[in-house]
Amino acid sequence: METTTVPNLILTRSCSPVSMEDLRADKYKKLIASMEKAMIKHKGVGFAANQYGKNLALFIIDKKLAEINNVSSVFANSEITEYGRENDTLEEGCLSIPGFWHPIKRSKKIMFKALNGKGNKIKFRARGMLARVLQHETDHINGITIKDHKTEK
Repeated sequence: METTTVPNLILTRSCSPVSMEDLRADKYKKLIASMEKAMIKHKGVGFAANQYGKNLALFIIDKKLAEINNVSSVFANSEITEYGRENDTLEEGCLSIPGFWHPIKRSKKIMFKALNGKGNKIKFRARGMLARVLQHETDHINGITIKDHKTEK
């Protein structure tokens, strides 16, 4: 399966929650492995299930980024519970909008909660690149793409 691209409507809708039990039973193991292959093939740092055509509130991030920050690389039902006051604007690309780059203003620090790939509840503070990737992927599972953000200067 290839990456789902704009204007596919699955990218504009909030995704269905993933159950803790299904994660614990490894129901999404094959899907996650396929998503990782697609993300690596297209040189991404994050990849949401709806970008793979699945209406699930599930996403992955680059394993090196996860290791550096001592966090999981798989997240489900993510929520950003707090945004830091400091922001920065950087150009972001998206695997679902090939060749398009857009300046996006995001918080430098966030408080993040989700289920990890083993179905456990997690909550942590993220900063820098990790915070940016988590915000980008959480946007995806909420039906928001970088084209939906206002242009920042």
